[in-house]
Amino acid sequence: MSLESSPEFDAPRYGTPADDVQREDAALQSAAARRSVGSRLPRLRQAPATYLLLGINIAVYLWMILHGVNPISPDPDALVRFGATDAPKIFLEGQWFRVVSAMFVHVGLLHLATNMWCLWNLGVIGEPLLGFFGVCSVYLLTGISGNLLSLTFNGQGGVVGAGASGAVFGVAGILIVLFSNKKLAEPRPGFHGIPLQDLYAIRRSVISFAALNLLIGVGSMSGALMHSVHLDGLRIDNFAHIGGLLFGLLLGLPLVPRMTSGRQAYLSRQKVTFAGALLALALYGYFLSNLQ
Repeated sequence: MSLESSPEFDAPRYGTPADDVQREDAALQSAAARRSVGSRLPRLRQAPATYLLLGINIAVYLWMILHGVNPISPDPDALVRFGATDAPKIFLEGQWFRVVSAMFVHVGLLHLATNMWCLWNLGVIGEPLLGFFGVCSVYLLTGISGNLLSLTFNGQGGVVGAGASGAVFGVAGILIVLFSNKKLAEPRPGFHGIPLQDLYAIRRSVISFAALNLLIGVGSMSGALMHSVHLDGLRIDNFAHIGGLLFGLLLGLPLVPRMTSGRQAYLSRQKVTFAGALLALALYGYFLSNLQ
């Protein structure tokens, strides 16, 4: 199970994923001009995938409460009933849907709120680069990768896993790679380029988020953090965080060369990359199940 801190990102937000390269470039250029994350809430149409994911997570939490689950500190059995990861049910009963469903199940209100705050900050920054399909795909793929890595190391310990934090780290990972593309600073027809210092500022903010949360996760292993927030018995799932972050970084690498090659080339590269990633995760899950 995992808990996240919720630092505010000193990074811009920008508009809707464009229908063509010029509009995408305009959205990115707007990002450089809007340097405060405390700016007004983007309209729903500017980050529809981000808000869809937020809505699903909140809806699942409310559904759990309506069915009698403790809203502050649900017990492990309740979490498993609503889709949390549980090694025996996955490996012995074949309930592999849990590696997906667990990323929408949260361990109380604080857990939900911190994860959703981080997802919102990262999503509205990254959706103009990734688009609707990209954000949803990265969330699901990196969430699965985090859960699989957690099962690899925690599968024998009876650990129940829940939360979107692996997916949140995955979104952070891919943004770290995408915002390292210096070609976004090069002027092109209809686009003046984003100053390198602005690109680097966004990237530094996302790196700081990931590093801070990983440090909190490592520090929590002493148990002091859990006691300080009155959530005894829970612990941060560092393997889910690491798995999501690393897979997000890997997903970004094939996309960088196509980011400035036109929308269709970029979307095609996305589809190929994400399809390959899904196949790799399926093969790893099969390998993992045969080790049990």
